[in-house]
Amino acid sequence: MHVRGSSRKLEIEEEKLLELRPNCELCDCDLPPASAEARICSYECTYCAECVGSVLQNVCPTCGGGFAPRPMRPRTSWRSNKPLGLGFHLASTVRHYSPFSLEDIKAHVDRIKSFNPQDR
Repeated sequence: MHVRGSSRKLEIEEEKLLELRPNCELCDCDLPPASAEARICSYECTYCAECVGSVLQNVCPTCGGGFAPRPMRPRTSWRSNKPLGLGFHLASTVRHYSPFSLEDIKAHVDRIKSFNPQDR
């Protein structure tokens, strides 16, 4: 918890920022910060909409949760007194890849895809 005006407030908020990972962890397609195709799970595993719909069937291969569209970070700070936006908090350039084989992912998906994400 942070107190308004605290000098640690920005530091704490930075620790909570989304990475905005640059690629789909399955097909490796580029997902720039403004991509409407990026999907994330609650742990920020990142995949493209095509892989989420066709291969993963809305099942994260890591945690088993569902996916949501990744929020887009504004390019600029729209408040002059707030250091916000991509100009201050860059998207990650570190590419991530699923540690699971396609065979393992398909078995995992088949095992739990019939459950709604909120029931998994």
